[in-house]
Amino acid sequence: MGIIINQSIKNMVTTYIGFGIGAVNTLFLFTYFLTQEYYGLVSFLLSAANLIWPFLVFGVHSTLIKFFTSYKTRGERDRLLNLVLVIPLIVGGLIGTIGLIFYKYLLEYFSGENDLVQPYVWMIFLIAMATAYFEVFFSWSKIYYKSAFGNLMKEVFHRFCISILLFAVYFDWISIEVFIFAISGVFVLRTILMAMYAFSLHRPRFSFRFPVNLSPVLKYSSLILLAASVATVLLDLDKVMIEHYLPIENVAIYGIAVYIATVISVPQKAMHQITNPMTAEMLNNRDKKGLKELYEKSSLNLLIVSGLIFIWIITNVNSLYELIPEEYEISLLVVLLISIVKLYDNLLGNNNSILFNSDYYRIVLGVGVVLVILAFVLNLIFIPQLGIEGAALASFIAFFLYNSSKIFIVLRKFKIHPFTLNSIWALILTAIFSFGFYFIDFPVHPILNIALKGTISGILYLFLVYQFRFSEEINAILKRFLKRS
Repeated sequence: MGIIINQSIKNMVTTYIGFGIGAVNTLFLFTYFLTQEYYGLVSFLLSAANLIWPFLVFGVHSTLIKFFTSYKTRGERDRLLNLVLVIPLIVGGLIGTIGLIFYKYLLEYFSGENDLVQPYVWMIFLIAMATAYFEVFFSWSKIYYKSAFGNLMKEVFHRFCISILLFAVYFDWISIEVFIFAISGVFVLRTILMAMYAFSLHRPRFSFRFPVNLSPVLKYSSLILLAASVATVLLDLDKVMIEHYLPIENVAIYGIAVYIATVISVPQKAMHQITNPMTAEMLNNRDKKGLKELYEKSSLNLLIVSGLIFIWIITNVNSLYELIPEEYEISLLVVLLISIVKLYDNLLGNNNSILFNSDYYRIVLGVGVVLVILAFVLNLIFIPQLGIEGAALASFIAFFLYNSSKIFIVLRKFKIHPFTLNSIWALILTAIFSFGFYFIDFPVHPILNIALKGTISGILYLFLVYQFRFSEEINAILKRFLKRS
């Protein structure tokens, strides 16, 4: 677990730097430098691209991690790398051609109340294609357990560039139209830099020869295409459907609430960068004992860390909304529902890695497709009736069922689950602190109020976690920190 904790801490620090920059962008720069309509437009373009890129990449970023360690010679590995480079290009060419043929109908879809989208529709495909290849090259670095640079590019680079572009708009150095076009350029540049790093780790010899077991590789890629896309679709489907039913500025309002809650998912994302290839290796080597231990420890450690972040968000959300323009304010229910979803994601530990690197990903595929359809139907019902809160409720139900089904599948097929007695105590502690500190407010400026409540709740929470020895790994980190201080 040592290498996992080490790499995860590095990734988490990088990710939180990125989320910090993103928070400044989301809560302040976008809200004060752009109109609601253009903020909603940017949110919609990025969400739509997030819906498309999993189909363009065709699952090969996951295929690379699953199969790379099963090949023993450099020649076999080179052929696999060649394959994962070619497939997104072919799929992207086909989807791009279809998009060109039906481009006129796409523009008609966005006519009317939200016709602001029309001049920028093509950007959705460009950002999606750049993101697809970025994920390929990021996976390329992960197979060598080198995730730090990729995580920096994934979490920090584009957000920092967008900050610079937002200031350029504010000082009238560029127009809003140039700003939106430049965003797509940022994603393309990010992919180029990631590609250069990946090739520095392993530059394959290009040839037209394919891996020896091409059939299972392609079969896995085609199925993982849908299975791995489910979470992405569930994550951004609500924003895209909000644009269809409500004025586009509502996408920005909802996006702020989702971004606040998404901070909870950072520990899981950071740990996943290293546990994913390790889980694949354990499955390939049939290391059942190591897999069980990794499953339990990853779940518990993620729950403890994300539980503290959950407390900070729920207890300070009202103060956060006091810092941004009043027109962006949203109900606590939306933040709470999405935050619970993100906390549940952390509770899963390395569950996704177990499923998507095993032979049972087909089952996840079936369950996932059903739940995407369910999410679509729930959004159809709830958004017209409840507005933004309806979108949050639909996402909550869909993700809760999806995560629960994944835990059940691993339990049924591998006879392991992530829960321990300490998991229950961590959940109880999180609930008590969230409820208790929500009603505590100091009569000071919102920023100072956030700092005071965050410091007090954080110290008390970590003291109890340390005192009752919830996690050996977290206790070791806290001991190291206390010695240094």
